[in-house]
Amino acid sequence: MKRYRVVIIAVVAIITFNSCKKFVTTELTDAKQTTVSYYKTPSQAYTALTGCYNGLDQIYNNDAIPSLLEVFSDNSFGGTGTFDGYGWAMMDEFDKSVSPSDISVHSGGWKAYYQTIYRCNVLLQNIDKVAWGDSTALKTKYAAEAKFIRAYCYLDLVRLFENVPLVITPTLANVPQASPDETFNQIMTDLREASDSLPSASYKSVPSGRITKWAAESLLARAYLYYAGLYGKTTIAKETAATALAAVEDVIAHSGHSLVSDFNTLWPAPSTAKSVAYAGEDNPEVVFAIKYSSTDNWSADATGNRWMVMEGIRSQSIYPYQAGWGACTVDPKFWNLYASTDTRRFATITSIADENLAYTKSSDCREYTGYFMKKYSMLCDKSGTSIVSNFQTGQYQDFFAIRYSDVLLMAAELGSPNAVSYYNLVHHRADPSAAPATAVSKADILAERRLEFAGEGLRYWDLLRQGIDVAASTIAANTTVSLFQDGTANPPSASKLQANIKATRGFQQIPNDQITLASGTLKQNAGW
Repeated sequence: MKRYRVVIIAVVAIITFNSCKKFVTTELTDAKQTTVSYYKTPSQAYTALTGCYNGLDQIYNNDAIPSLLEVFSDNSFGGTGTFDGYGWAMMDEFDKSVSPSDISVHSGGWKAYYQTIYRCNVLLQNIDKVAWGDSTALKTKYAAEAKFIRAYCYLDLVRLFENVPLVITPTLANVPQASPDETFNQIMTDLREASDSLPSASYKSVPSGRITKWAAESLLARAYLYYAGLYGKTTIAKETAATALAAVEDVIAHSGHSLVSDFNTLWPAPSTAKSVAYAGEDNPEVVFAIKYSSTDNWSADATGNRWMVMEGIRSQSIYPYQAGWGACTVDPKFWNLYASTDTRRFATITSIADENLAYTKSSDCREYTGYFMKKYSMLCDKSGTSIVSNFQTGQYQDFFAIRYSDVLLMAAELGSPNAVSYYNLVHHRADPSAAPATAVSKADILAERRLEFAGEGLRYWDLLRQGIDVAASTIAANTTVSLFQDGTANPPSASKLQANIKATRGFQQIPNDQITLASGTLKQNAGW
């Protein structure tokens, strides 16, 4: 049978929970087990849920989505090496003619998303077969966590590709693409059910890495803002601006989450460069994180963070920054948007000149600007040696998918009566010398979001939800510096880039190999 997704064994979710402190895993157990014989005990359901969490690791390791989202936006260029293929340039320019050989560039990510969704669907389909006994509360909780993970995957998919197959029961058959309304309806339904089912307990009482009610409510608000903004509709699956606001106000009032005092302590690279203590992966600002651990190999279910290598300074380690592939070179115009007193500038962007880094490999880096993204920079010691044994596969830094500052700014944007206070909490933390705002507009909030979340993959979605015309003109206006060192490709003019984004409506190319395998069931997005 031809399939558009990766072929998965029947018990893809039967994975062990290792002894590391993170809720991730590395290895399959008995591949002879089937869904008929396996789902018997709560411990087996827990193992299956662990497989769902593990799927989140694999998605970004296969497609480096957090880094690519910066490239899609007006924050960064594609970068990478001078003589690398042009896949990242193609995505930066929304133009397949730049690199026609890279026609299946998102294939690994597409497969990983649907593998993770499959794992969630298998667990949800079989959860009633488990002999729960006195542990029925666990059944409710595990189902809620699986629905959150499924919703998280579909939110990424629908924003990346728009019309995607919507699969909510286990199947390996070809499934037609759903409309965005259908997909968002499922996302919001899953998130509402998850938030209503998970306990209203302080995040501190939940094991590290596990999904909470507060994460579900926060993701619901994020999904609502994107849907309402891009599609101009005010209700989806009974969710409105009022219910989305109530969700994030609940997080603010009851979750126990808060901002850390120093923005530079949120990530290892800026805290090391500043010689200040890292706040840790379980600090009070982290509402939801995709957890990684140093597994140091290329196996299919390994849990090392493998996408961070894309953002390392090209070809040269300079303490504390470990060399990598040099993607996401930062637009100098973006660097200049930060006030010199804004602590987020140093924490977000590595400036070769301002940090007096003796960098000598600029000719190796395509679209070199003198600026690299920092939040997810890999680290080396003072001798230039990686702090992990394999810098490509062994990174263990978590990806902070939802931070509390995002909750505050979403609440402000959704019309909270405390909007000014929430805005000032975020802005004053970043720049204590700044005068507090007395009123804030949506434009103020969006501008603050860009400075706050650069390098975290949110800017592009914030642009799209303002409409494709706004996104296209903004990206084209700010993407004017493009320095291809080898001279074999020329960057597009601003008008050409704007036309490309409008032609694609900001959505990505569905992998060509998946279209071929689907035997006509999948249709390519416009502009590709």
